[in-house]
Amino acid sequence: MATSEEIIEALADFKEQCNNNKRLRRMQRDWTKVLHYKTIDTADAFTMTVVEGEITKIENGTQKTPDVIIEGTSEDMCDMFWGDINPTQKYLKGEIKVKGSQEDVMRIDAITAIIWPEV
Repeated sequence: MATSEEIIEALADFKEQCNNNKRLRRMQRDWTKVLHYKTIDTADAFTMTVVEGEITKIENGTQKTPDVIIEGTSEDMCDMFWGDINPTQKYLKGEIKVKGSQEDVMRIDAITAIIWPEV
């Protein structure tokens, strides 16, 4: 089980990877969303705000109305944000749940494929 601090650290690393990837930023320049990440084993929750493809804010708790909700274990969340697992495989197995429009789910899949193509 991962701690809240580990999840926050993983989210910060993910934010840096995304925001520093020029190709990804160009592809996502029209994507402005609020994402909620919830852990099912520790009841932690985090809000990520994306504005024109840039992650502008990560907050504890669920802020604002989400466009996308992602749920999984604390370990899966950390592993996902650090690029240690393939979130698409976890999603297809039902171990990570994503609630949102099909377009948003596809965009999230594309983001992980660009950031960690070898996973």
